[in-house]
Amino acid sequence: MPHIDIDYSDRLVGRDGGLDVSALVAELHPLVVDRVRSVGVGKTFARPSASYVDGEAAPFVHVSVGLLPGRPQAVKNALSDDVLTLLDKHLSAVPGVTYSVEVRDLDASYRLYPTH
Repeated sequence: MPHIDIDYSDRLVGRDGGLDVSALVAELHPLVVDRVRSVGVGKTFARPSASYVDGEAAPFVHVSVGLLPGRPQAVKNALSDDVLTLLDKHLSAVPGVTYSVEVRDLDASYRLYPTH
């Protein structure tokens, strides 16, 4: 039941942007579900950002994966590596782009309704 958030520079998408968000999501979501052996509801959100600060105004993509607690750190580290590899596949031709990933446990306050 991963929650996947993709934040990216809006200028990466479009005529000459180099990022096909639909293609990325089509590969990313099943990759995460498979690697963490997830069952149940999973969500992927992609959010363009028109405004950000990083000193150079370089294009970026950041993926955050929230998981229910209990997976070993080694699994989360391997998932981070797999997601970076996938991002590289989708972004290696884009000059100056930076990309990152964080895999984290959802807080104990997380609730889902209706429960499955």
